[in-house]
Amino acid sequence: MTSLLIADDHPLFRAALRLAASESLPDCTVREAADLSGVLAALAAEPDTDLVLLDLHMPGSQGLSGLATLRGQHPSVAVLVVSAHDEPRIVRRVLDHGAAGFIPKSASPAEIGEAIRHVLDCGNWLPPGLAAAVAALPANPADTDLASRLARLTEQQSRVLTLLAEGLLNKQIADRLAIQERTVKAHVTAIFEKLRVRNRTQAGMLLRSLDLGEPARVG
Repeated sequence: MTSLLIADDHPLFRAALRLAASESLPDCTVREAADLSGVLAALAAEPDTDLVLLDLHMPGSQGLSGLATLRGQHPSVAVLVVSAHDEPRIVRRVLDHGAAGFIPKSASPAEIGEAIRHVLDCGNWLPPGLAAAVAALPANPADTDLASRLARLTEQQSRVLTLLAEGLLNKQIADRLAIQERTVKAHVTAIFEKLRVRNRTQAGMLLRSLDLGEPARVG
């Protein structure tokens, strides 16, 4: 059975996405999360989830950071971004960081259903009104380089990086992940090497480059 996870902090919009998904795929299982920690917990509980419908702005995730976290910690799960951030240059960045498609929050239920079916069939999806404009934009070298560096991290290293970016110390990270502190230190060393940074400050600055600012409409 197809399993979907809707990640959005607005209950009414989650309900609209659930309805569109259920009408498009009557036999699918749909779960919901209102923040990034809920998304990660849901995926840890159900790692065989087929697709995440991800809002770019919700607690714990601003801009592309949530997308990068999901791609790092759950690389086999497809991500379809749903956002009011629908400027072509933003959509280009979303694709460069590994999303399988993009749905603007102004999309109709029929369009949402079409996008879900298309991505589940292993395709990529953009709304017709955006596809040509996005295709005309070249990939940003900084984004493709950062996406490549983040992709080199193991799933556990990605978890450590997320906690490191939150300002946690090695001991706190060890406690959170139930691993030894020396293991965390080894992960941090590997993270710095793979990301080509020298310290936590530089790693944090790298992740802050994923911020998009606030969308023009609720996102």
